[in-house]
Amino acid sequence: MKKWFSILLILIAVGTLAACGDDTASGDGEVVKIGVTGSDGEVWPILKEKAKEEGIEIELVEFSDYTLPNQALADGEIDLNSFQHIAFLAQFNEENDLDLVPIGATVIAPMGIYSEKVKDVSEIKEGDKIAIPDDPSNQARALKLLESAGLITLADDFGLFGDPSKIVENPKNLEILPIVAQQTPRVLPDVAASVINNGVAGQAGFDPVKDPIYLEDGDDPNALPYVNIFAARSDDQNNETYQKIVELYHEEEVVKAVEADTNGGSIVVDISKDELLEQFEGL
Repeated sequence: MKKWFSILLILIAVGTLAACGDDTASGDGEVVKIGVTGSDGEVWPILKEKAKEEGIEIELVEFSDYTLPNQALADGEIDLNSFQHIAFLAQFNEENDLDLVPIGATVIAPMGIYSEKVKDVSEIKEGDKIAIPDDPSNQARALKLLESAGLITLADDFGLFGDPSKIVENPKNLEILPIVAQQTPRVLPDVAASVINNGVAGQAGFDPVKDPIYLEDGDDPNALPYVNIFAARSDDQNNETYQKIVELYHEEEVVKAVEADTNGGSIVVDISKDELLEQFEGL
């Protein structure tokens, strides 16, 4: 009887150790679904590997345009998203009655004016067509860029979400054409110039530093609303796992990958969650 009891104890011990070993080997960790609108390049693979070392499995969920990832986040289909700047999220929340918040900064990506017909904004002629993104935040940003380039003048009360109706001076009678952001590179053969988001330009094969005929100043304090972010549901803003992903994004290897993937067009910025929320709530 003692012999069989001893064997039973050994089997139980072995089974327990095997179970522990299985848990470790499987690498079972928390799965975090992150919505993105593009995952080419080395940034995400590097971040996923770093997260895996911390026991976090990142699963990327790709969306075809900017209107989808926020609703998916609000509906609980994903846990975070990373594709937008603060101003875009603020406007989307307001229009769709959502409660999403920024929980960490990623990059600032200066917007540019691109053209296949002219090499300088001064060459843009009377009555030329200029394409801009049509979503409220990027449309306003694009119009401000046209103003800084000396092409138009905007009303004093333009704000962060003004539209072409707020143009008070248009000396060249330019025709401003708001279109879906992802289409702004594709219309270049049909317009004198197109204002293209940095990420969209990169996906279209442009060098976002060398190719624009005019580029936004990313160091301008007024550019803070256009810092890209990780967004989460408000209830999850202090989630430790999500904050760890934000922290990993700012490690040197990821920063270098961002620079390489964007040809230096995007700059990783490290802004505290509290500062982001303060800016966000001010919008």
